[in-house]
Amino acid sequence: MGKKIPVKGIIYHAKGSGNEHSHGLYITSWDGRPVPHIHPFSGVTSYDAGHAHEYAGVTEPAPSGVPHVHRYHTVTSFNDGHTHTIFGVTGPAIDVPGGGHIHAFEGFTTVNGKTPHTHFYRGTTGNEG
Repeated sequence: MGKKIPVKGIIYHAKGSGNEHSHGLYITSWDGRPVPHIHPFSGVTSYDAGHAHEYAGVTEPAPSGVPHVHRYHTVTSFNDGHTHTIFGVTGPAIDVPGGGHIHAFEGFTTVNGKTPHTHFYRGTTGNEG
């Protein structure tokens, strides 16, 4: 028999079709963690056109306890007279020892600068928050 996972939520009346009577469950916590959840992320871009940029942010919320990904979006530090935008979708959840999970992400920034260029970035999010 599998591990029992405590789930908390709200049961609501769901409008069925015809004479059907049904309910839905809105999950508010899964295994003691609130639903939905977010992840912090940060890092430094590749060194291109004579400089690099730092970035930091939090992902958009996503459900807990089910396979999922997160969208992310942030603006880099102001270096060499400009910034870049970073955005994308993380990879799937990666379980970590001790509980929780992280997500990998990578991509290229938007084009900007006196000499137009991009930077590569790659990292993993922090554990769910």
